[in-house]
Amino acid sequence: MGKRNRRRSAQGRPDSEKLVAPNSDYTDAQGAVLTLRGVLSPATRREYAEVLAGTGARPSSTQEDAWQRGVELLFERLAVRWSIAGAPIERQRELLQRFRAASPEERAWIRTVLREHCSEHFPDVQAR
Repeated sequence: MGKRNRRRSAQGRPDSEKLVAPNSDYTDAQGAVLTLRGVLSPATRREYAEVLAGTGARPSSTQEDAWQRGVELLFERLAVRWSIAGAPIERQRELLQRFRAASPEERAWIRTVLREHCSEHFPDVQAR
């Protein structure tokens, strides 16, 4: 089947047949719910590996900087929604801002959730 035919057959498919990766919800002790997407593109996986390896980083960057940036990158690419005290945050920019303002306890919980989510859905990605 040629490229044009594949495109046509995909366009003719009803919405109910489109493939959608499932999202996963994680709840902390205070009742906040973090929803993570169930798909991670190959380009994002490569970028994450490069960040952890320190490729392209400033010479003054430390392994700790790379680790922090890696966690932020995974959060940025996987977070779909974060409901805190019943108030959902869904816009990407706001999610990232809230992550950057998170308390040390919230960050520790997010790292734990990212590790768990990656081990379950993306075994080739070693979340740190």
